[in-house]
Amino acid sequence: MSPQDTSELPNVAAVLAQVLQRLPLEQQPLLIAYAERLAALRYRDWATQPEVTAHRARLNECAEREEQIAGRIEGLFADGAATQRAIVASNPDLLEINRTLFAGRPLAQQFTIQANGERLGAATWRAFAQRETDASRRDVLLACAELEEASAVVLESILA
Repeated sequence: MSPQDTSELPNVAAVLAQVLQRLPLEQQPLLIAYAERLAALRYRDWATQPEVTAHRARLNECAEREEQIAGRIEGLFADGAATQRAIVASNPDLLEINRTLFAGRPLAQQFTIQANGERLGAATWRAFAQRETDASRRDVLLACAELEEASAVVLESILA
């Protein structure tokens, strides 16, 4: 599976930066956790596609990692669920932004976009970890970065 022409792919970092700017720094991980849950749904959908039958189990494992990341991040916040609901409610375009990044693109391009997003996610969790003063919270963030990279490796290997 080849990503074909990647020159027209969206800049995930720019899109994420625009959305994150809407929130105070301390709420940004919860927005990203929400995006992780959306990614899990996307992986599960991809796993049903006939052209990637041979990779179904690996894609479902990626979905599980996305859910693990979301759960770990949400667990860092005492009022995480309520805050996350408020973030989503005050940003009703989040689902549409997520959808348009991938809509109408061949599966290989979708995988490329997602792999780029996984690498960006890993870098983002590491950036949050650098600012974190609590060692246990920092460890969670660094573990999430590793989970992101594992999914990027899967997608990149499917594309190779």
